[in-house]
This record gives sequence, C-alpha cells and structure tokens, in this order.
Amino acid sequence: MADLITSTGNPVVKRMRQLSERKHRRREGAFVVEGVQPVWQAVEAGAGIEVLVVAPELLRYEPALRMVREREERGVRVVRVGAGLFTRLSERDGPSGLAAIVRGRLRELDEITVRPDSRMVVLYEVANPGNLGTIVRTADATDTAAVILIGRATDPFDPAAVKASMGALFNVPVAHAATADEFFSWAADRGVTVATTSAAAESNFWNHRVPDPARHPARRRGAGIAPGGAGAGRHPAPHPHGGHRGVPQPRRLGRGAALRGVARRGRPAGLSAAPCGSRGRSRRPVE
Repeated sequence: MADLITSTGNPVVKRMRQLSERKHRRREGAFVVEGVQPVWQAVEAGAGIEVLVVAPELLRYEPALRMVREREERGVRVVRVGAGLFTRLSERDGPSGLAAIVRGRLRELDEITVRPDSRMVVLYEVANPGNLGTIVRTADATDTAAVILIGRATDPFDPAAVKASMGALFNVPVAHAATADEFFSWAADRGVTVATTSAAAESNFWNHRVPDPARHPARRRGAGIAPGGAGAGRHPAPHPHGGHRGVPQPRRLGRGAALRGVARRGRPAGLSAAPCGSRGRSRRPVE
C-alpha cells in the first residue's frame, strides 16, 4: 500500500479544497462526492470518477473497501490519506473515510429524454443547495425523469446539495434553462403538460389533480414547475403559460429509499410534480 498522504500541500488535497468553490467546479467540470452510499452510487452509475480518496483508518465497511480495491485494479486512481487530514477535508461530522472527485456538468434541455410516461420537476431560481439536493433525492425515489433548473439557480454540485442528494445526482439528470420562456418553449415542442405552483395562488394545491402519464400514456407528457425559489424568499408571479395546480403525495420508493420523511404528505419546499409511480428500480444496499 502506498504511503498515507498527510500534507495539505498534496495536489489532490488542494484540488478537493478548490472544488468547494463554484467557479472551480464550473471551470473544471468536476465536484467532490463524500460518503459510502454516494460514492458507491457514482461507481454503479458509471460516473466519470477521476480519483477515489480513502482514509484507511476511517473506512471500515468491508464491501466499500472491496469496491475500492476492485476500482483500483481496473485502473481508477486511488489516493490514501490520513484520518486527520480526511476529517479536515470532510463536510460531515463523523466522516466515513471515502470520497471521490467526479466529473459532472449540468445538462442542456435538449439532452433530456421525454417519454410518454415521463414526469419532471422544474424549479425556478432555487437558491438553497440543501433544498435542491433533497428535491433531487425525492425525484429519484419517485422515478422522476429529470430535475430542471430555471434562471439563477444554486449549483447542484455544491457540497451541501451533493450531501443532501445522497447519491441521487447520479440517477436523475439535472438540466438548466436560462429563462422560463426557454423552458416553456422546450416543453411545448415536446408536448409536455406543465402544472405550476406559487405562494401567490388562491387555491390549495392538494385540491387539484395532475393527469398521471403512467396511467394515460396517450395523453401529453407530465411535468411540474415551482415558480418560487425554494428557501430564497423569491416568489415571482406565475408564468402565463402555467396555472396554479397541485401535487399528490408520492406513493412508492425507487433507488433513493432513505428519504427520511421528505415524501410524507406535506408540501415539499418549492416542489411540484405529476402523480408519482415507480418502476421498482433496485439498488445495492450499503451502509
């Protein structure tokens, strides 16, 4: 085994610290993932892993250690660091000892595949990265096809968003539209039905129903949009192309089973979606 890295001057350590800033993530097209489950999901999803960072004194979960060895044998770079250094780099209390630098970028709208049974979540200028990560995790659990950000949104690769997503970023495509007009034009071209929500709406969203594209495949495709920025205090007037429509509660879980109550009956901050089904995707259980 290679010597443990303990110096903050190591290039990989420096890069991990740089990637905590959005400008570096955007320029390099990479971000840091930490934790056994998120890193494992990145591996299983075939994400572009540049380097695995392991603290042998902290990582005791044998399946994860075996996964690291297998990746290393297949040519993935593995860097081993001391427990103290990993703890200083970590965004978590009680770090697990496993992280990765992963390549990633926001998708363009044209990269999103829209099928007859697709459901999407669309967020207008969502500002809180933790909220965004939680919404991505909920989207994964409810078999949502994509999360689409509009306008000056927070970065889905921000450490807080990555942590809150618990690896769901590798299962759910996240795309960006510069303006609401760009999104509505894209949706209209693809026959996507849009249901909007707003803090200024006069009726309660639980009193409305959105057609379920899984039950009615001949109808238009389903999508959701939240015109207000979650956690940002920004609630602009609804776009004229959308109405004040509501959201039924999610019914079954997909990959992101660790929702911790996010999908209970109650309004997720800034979230709107069509009725949610599940195709029963399985995932490898990890601790």
